[in-house]
Parts: sequence; structure tokens; C-alpha cells
Amino acid sequence: MCAAPITVDVPVEQLCIGLYVHLDMSWLEHSFALNSFKIKSQDEITAIRHLGLKTIRVSPAKSDNRPLPPPVKTAESVEPEPVMTLSPEELAMIAEKKSRIERLIRERNAIAQCEKQLLKAANTLKNITRNLFSRPQESVREAEQLVQQMLDSLLVDKDIAIHLMNDKIVGEEAYYHSLNVAVLTMMLAKELAFPADDIRQLGMGCMFHDIGKVEIPDRIVNKSFALTKAEQNLLQMHSHYGQQIGEKLNLPKGVIDIIAQHHEMADGSGYPQQLKAERISPLARIVAITNTYDNLCNKPNPADSLSPYEAMSYMFANQRKQFDAPALNLFIRCMGVYPPGTIVKLSDGTLGMVVAVNSSKPLRPSVLIYDPSVPKSEAIILDLIHEPILDITASLKPGQLAPDVYDYLSPRKRMTYFFDTQKAENQKRP
Repeated sequence: MCAAPITVDVPVEQLCIGLYVHLDMSWLEHSFALNSFKIKSQDEITAIRHLGLKTIRVSPAKSDNRPLPPPVKTAESVEPEPVMTLSPEELAMIAEKKSRIERLIRERNAIAQCEKQLLKAANTLKNITRNLFSRPQESVREAEQLVQQMLDSLLVDKDIAIHLMNDKIVGEEAYYHSLNVAVLTMMLAKELAFPADDIRQLGMGCMFHDIGKVEIPDRIVNKSFALTKAEQNLLQMHSHYGQQIGEKLNLPKGVIDIIAQHHEMADGSGYPQQLKAERISPLARIVAITNTYDNLCNKPNPADSLSPYEAMSYMFANQRKQFDAPALNLFIRCMGVYPPGTIVKLSDGTLGMVVAVNSSKPLRPSVLIYDPSVPKSEAIILDLIHEPILDITASLKPGQLAPDVYDYLSPRKRMTYFFDTQKAENQKRP
């Protein structure tokens, strides 16, 4: 007995509300948000008929429970279609599609600019670390300039968009970790209405928070499996070593406090001094949140890393008492329930990956859509702020994806974030 076909061809004249259709054409050639969707209105049927297709592929399993239209007529029996004019509703759909295309272009440009800025920042931080002891004053000045560029971007934009970047360059994890923590911390500090000088000190503290690890053997710092107790004790000394380096560099006290206390926890379970909330610097309390989050997402062995969704859920469910509660709650709100890098399922069954989140609309992120009819290099990115009929219904682990979906979405083995500093630089120019 033959299995039923996955899709059947239906004449455009016999389309009806409730059918799940597939448009076998370029995404740019029609007015719909996706190439595959369930028909919800007569206007959508009319718009499909104007595409010039004789038949439309339909998925019976995804359609509403109703009899399918009869099979396709033979070519001889099909009457020529009358010439139709576009209704106001169709014109509105076409205008919205043009807006989607413009938003997609802007999103791709923003990501490209972010990646350039991230690479530039990582190279700057690498040079700072390399020259820190031979040219300390110059290195500190470079770090201040880098932080100021990031701060300028934060202060220019009312809303902060955090973008997911491509996987890191192997061996450069330390620099990207410091940048990740700086980006997330400065974003959180802005949302907490910290003054600019505090945000500046937070940025500097994040850039140097792990500087004490230069005194720890690489074999321990980069070890990808469990540390022995002695190795763990030595690694924890990086906070103390970093404090000493910060004092030699004459860094501000607020920056040194971050370096010394970023592993202290509000319940006293942190290190090196087991300080409790009231004794921890307010700036260090913020860095403790973002540093923990990035460490959960980017463990030495990528296979041990949590997804952004899992990391956020774990911190809220199991570590709430370790952090400043208002700051943690605001961090979760800013990053959204589904932070950048999360694999998601939309309300229409579409799979995708969150690639950007806007701090003011955390539940409506931008999602890179899996659509095999669109080349991977031209993948659609939908900004859910502008797609009210679509919602995120679930978070998935990358391992749950079919191989073709995994290859298309390319889930990040390591998470790297950045925000667009190019906008701030452009606004400074005459």
C-alpha cells in the first residue's frame, strides 16, 4: 500500500481558508511573510491567484480538517484566467512585503557592521592584553577609547539591539568573553539607569575582569574537562592576581572592585572572600550576572555549554539567591525569554533561530527562518515586532533539529554578541 503524498497540487481556483500552502517561487516575488503558511483570509486567496500560478502545493497534514479540493484539472480543461485588478487589501500586502524586504536589508547590514566592529574590538583587546605590561599607559588608554565607543552607541540609541554574531575564531575565546560581558553589562547598566561614568567603569572592569588569568598556566585556564581541586583553587586566584595588576595600572577603584569581586555572590557562596550582597560593590554585582550567563553559554568544552534559553532558565530557577534580584530580573527582561542564539518554533510551525533582541521589545525578537525554498545565504530574517500574527511557542535544543535544518540555521557552538557602534560614529561625522 502506497503512503499518502506529503503534498498535493490544488488548482488556484479551488483554494480555501484553512489550507496550508507552499509557494514555489522566490520569497521576493510574492507579498507574504513566508513561502509556506496557512490561508487565513479571502484576501490572501485573491493575492495568491494574482501570482500567476495555475496550481499550489498543499500540505494536507498541516491544513484544517476538511476535505481537500478535487485533483488538478487537465491542461485542456483549464479556462484562461480573467485579468484581475489589485484590491486595496492586496496593495497593502504588497506594501508590507516591500517594508519586510527593506527591514531584511537593514538587518543584514546591521549584522555585517556589527561583525566588523566586533572583529575590530577583539583585535584591539588582543593588542591591549599583549602590550599591557610593556606599554601599560598606552594599553589603558586604548581600552578607555574602546569602551567610550561602545558607550557612545548606547547613549545614542534609545533602544538597544543585541545581535548574535558568527562563531568565534578558535583560540580567541578570552577576548570574545570579555567583550560579551562588556556588551551585556553595559546594556544592563543603561537599563538600570546608571550614570554614564558608572557604565564607563563597568566597561573597563569587564575588559580587564579576567586579566589575572595571565598569571595562571594556560593548561589550567583552557582545560576542557573537570579541574582538580588544586587546579580549581589556583584558577580562583585570578581575581586576586587581577586586583594586583589593576592597582599597578592605577585603574579607578570601581574598576578594581569589579576585577576583584566579579565572582562574589549575593548569598556569600562566591570567591575569593565569600562576600555577601551589602559588601559587594554595586558595579561588581552587575558583572556577576552577565559573567555567569556568558560562562554558562560558552564553556571550555562547547558540548557542555547551555543554550541561551537554558542558561537564562537555569540562573532564574537555581541561582536567583546568588544575584542582585532587581538586576537579574531586568537582565532576563532585556535579553528576552528567548535570547539571541535560541532555536525556536513559531506559532505556524516554522523553525528558526533568534539572531537579535531589542531591549524594549524582548518578546518580539528577530528570527532567522528555516525555509528550504530560500537559499541559506539569503535566509529570511523576520522581525516579530512587525509580524503580529506570529509568536514563539517553544524553544528547542540544536540536537532536536533534523540534519538539513541544523545545517541551514547553523546553531552557534559559541555565543558572541555585539551592538552596533557604527550608528554612533556616523552621527558624530559632520
